[in-house]
Amino acid sequence: MGGTRTRGTGTSAGGGRAVAPGATPALALCALLSLALAACGSGDGDGAPDAPTSAVTGAPAPPTVSPAGYRQSLDRALKPVDAAVRAMNRANGGSAPSETFARASDAAGTAADTLLETPAPDDAATAHVRLATALRALSGSLEKAGTAHGRCVAPPRVALASTGGAAGLREASAALSGLGYPVRVALPRTERPQHRRLGNGTLVRDNGRAGLGRLTVDNGTSSDAVVSLTRGRSTAFSAYVRKGGSATVRAVDDGSYTVYVASGADWNPAKRSFTRGCVFQRFDDKAAFRTVAVTGGTQYTVLTYSLAKSLGGNAATSEVPEDGFPS
Repeated sequence: MGGTRTRGTGTSAGGGRAVAPGATPALALCALLSLALAACGSGDGDGAPDAPTSAVTGAPAPPTVSPAGYRQSLDRALKPVDAAVRAMNRANGGSAPSETFARASDAAGTAADTLLETPAPDDAATAHVRLATALRALSGSLEKAGTAHGRCVAPPRVALASTGGAAGLREASAALSGLGYPVRVALPRTERPQHRRLGNGTLVRDNGRAGLGRLTVDNGTSSDAVVSLTRGRSTAFSAYVRKGGSATVRAVDDGSYTVYVASGADWNPAKRSFTRGCVFQRFDDKAAFRTVAVTGGTQYTVLTYSLAKSLGGNAATSEVPEDGFPS
């Protein structure tokens, strides 16, 4: 077997040994690597790398939110609420309370949104969220109290007291103020529930009576009641009967009547209805009054209704919606 071998020659500067062309990259890489290691080494010549160092200081970290800036943000967010609530507290009569309740509700809701987007100092973070939550709850309470309608509706300020919205704002404001962040906002004015009543036997409505019939109502329930007799869409009369009391309406005209009963607490004379705990019912059977001449005189109808539930009762009742109760 034959072959060919070629010998090359090379020259190095400084009288060094000749290096084959193919070996040059490896030597150059080693030279660069040596330089890099030398640069990373310590100056003591032992070749060991320097130990890492770190800076340690005793200064506390600055607060994330300035207390003074937070107080200013708090005042700006609550100022519209304070103005709206004060206007609501001054309003009286007509539609003014409903309108002012709506404006105060909007202001409280907006303030809640603003506060939830506002950073608070670390020491006030929990109380800050609590205040925003209380404002949101107050907004809902104001809306509900100001827009309630129907027969069985308490006055707005009484309804607001029952929701607890004002009390929640008072407690949240006190918590944040106690931390050195004053909450400058007026509290809604509320009113205690009323207990208005009519005298037993008072005729709430009377379209005139000229008969001989007699109706007696015994109220053995725990609530005052109003009993109304109607013919068609017309109310003949309505009588107020206090709880535990008995009342009699005389001179009832002949005819067939539907008997309605409304019970509850706190009589509102303007709406002719109770404002709390209302129940509206109707006796299933009609009340028939009849007058006939008999030997020696006249015979007329006398009916007695007992409003207390009893096992031996013979008059069934059904609940009716409040708008189905005669006015």
